[in-house]
Amino acid sequence: MNTPRILTMAQAISEGIAQEMTRDPNVFVMGEDIGAYGGIFGATGGLLDKFGPDRIMDTPISETAFIGTATGAAAAGLRPIVELMFVDFFGVCMDQIYNHLAKNTYMSGGHVKLPVVVTTAIGGGYSDAAQHSQCLYGTFAHMPGIKVVVPSNAYDAKGLMVQAIRDDNPVIFMYHKGIMGLPWMAYFEGSSNHVPEASYSIPFGQAHVVKEGGDVTIVTISQMVQKAVLAAKTLEAQSIHAEVLDLRTLVPLDVEAILKSVRKTGRLLIVDEDYLGFGLTGEVAATVAEHLDTVSLKAPVRRLAVPNVPIPYSRPLEQFVIPQVDHIVKAVQELLLKKLAHASA
Repeated sequence: MNTPRILTMAQAISEGIAQEMTRDPNVFVMGEDIGAYGGIFGATGGLLDKFGPDRIMDTPISETAFIGTATGAAAAGLRPIVELMFVDFFGVCMDQIYNHLAKNTYMSGGHVKLPVVVTTAIGGGYSDAAQHSQCLYGTFAHMPGIKVVVPSNAYDAKGLMVQAIRDDNPVIFMYHKGIMGLPWMAYFEGSSNHVPEASYSIPFGQAHVVKEGGDVTIVTISQMVQKAVLAAKTLEAQSIHAEVLDLRTLVPLDVEAILKSVRKTGRLLIVDEDYLGFGLTGEVAATVAEHLDTVSLKAPVRRLAVPNVPIPYSRPLEQFVIPQVDHIVKAVQELLLKKLAHASA
C-alpha cells in the first residue's frame, strides 16, 4: 500500500505555483523576501532555485510599487503572482488594489484583463498584535471586481492556487499563518494532508462538507475549519452531530451549499476569525434569512467572530477575542438549547 503524500500548506502552495510556472512562461512571482528566503511563511520556498531571479523577483519594501507593477504587467499579457507579506499592510497599496486592479477590467469594457494573484498572510494566535494579526477577507469580499480565496488545508491550497493563476480576473489568495505548517510556529496539523503530485485545480465557489452531521451546521473558513472539526469531535461525545462546511472562497460564495446544509440541520452557527461587524458572519446570516421561504430554522442563527476591537498583544486577551475550540463547543451547546419563539409557543 502506498503511503499518502503529506504536504504542509506552504509546500502545497509552492508546488502549485511551480507547476503553473513550468506550464506557462508568462507566470512570474514578485514580492518582499520571496526569493532566497522563500517567503517568510514559506509560500515560495525553492522557487528561486528552479526559475531564477528573472521570474522570482525580490522587491523593495514598496507595496504600492510592486502591486502597481503587477497590474501593469497583467494588462500587458503576463500573469503575475505578487505577495503582500501581511494583509494588514494593504492600506499602503489600497489605491492600486481597489481603484486599479479591481476596477480596470470593468472600466475598459472588458478589453483589459488583469490576471493577478495577490497572495497574503492572515490571522493571529501567536501574539503579533494589532497590526499583524487580522484576517480582513470580509473587507476584500466587499469590493466588486476581486475574487477572494481562503483555503483551510494543503490539498485545497494547491488546487485553489492553480485555479487562481489560470483565472483571468484578480484574485486575493489568503493563507492563515497558523495552518501553513511552519516549523517555528504552532499550527493545526489537520491542515497538512494528502496532496497529489500531479497538477489539479479546484473550481471557485464550491464549498466542501468537511464533516457531516444532522443537528447543526457550522459554516466557516480558513483556520476556523480546523477548530470547528475539533469542536465537532468534542460535541460528538455528547451525541451532538455537527456538520462543518468549509466555504473555501468568499467570492464567489457557494450559497446553495450553505442553504442545503441548513435545510438539513435547521440550525446555523457561523464561525469566523474576521471581525464580527459587517463581515462574513453577517453576510451568511442574511443569505439564509433571505431564503426562509425554503429554509426552516429550529433556532435563531448564531454568530461567533472577533469582536470589533484591535487584536490584543497579550496572549490571554488574544485567546479571548479570537474564537477557540471551546468557544465553538459552547456556542453549539447554547444554540441547541434555544428555539424560535413561534416553535416554543
